[in-house]
Amino acid sequence: METYLETLDFWKVVEEDYEIFPLSNNLTMTQIKNHKKKKIRKVKAKSCLFAGVSTTIFTKIMTLKSAKSIWDYLKAEYDGNERIRSIHVLNLMREFERQKMKDSETIKEYSNKLLSIANKIRLLGKDFTDSKIAEKILVTVPERYEASIASLENTKDLSKITLAEVLHALQA
Repeated sequence: METYLETLDFWKVVEEDYEIFPLSNNLTMTQIKNHKKKKIRKVKAKSCLFAGVSTTIFTKIMTLKSAKSIWDYLKAEYDGNERIRSIHVLNLMREFERQKMKDSETIKEYSNKLLSIANKIRLLGKDFTDSKIAEKILVTVPERYEASIASLENTKDLSKITLAEVLHALQA
């Protein structure tokens, strides 16, 4: 959401929460245009926040008056504190460790599942390397991939192999 607002050049509106004062008399056209521009940016930032949430969340934030107050609410409600984030990370790490590739799964499906968990961990601020995913794949794939893994061991240094190389080799 923050990146989306930055892309549209509305993040400053959320961050600073500047106030728009009524126009005074004898203003230049430039001052009037700047006033209108600032006013519209505040409304657009608020609109982006509204559009980026589900209807359930929207009903909770629709009465908030500024983009900053909406952002603060969302952050407090869904970002959580450090303790909660660390518990989420532990649960996701546990889920990652329990994963094993099923015989009915393809390498792509399995790697997507692992990447999804890894990206959730990364979003919570924990470092999670692609090499860890590559190692997990090499250790947990079914026996039908043993020949591909043996070939990789003979041609590559497995301590330096990238996730993309592992996936390409196993998909081939």
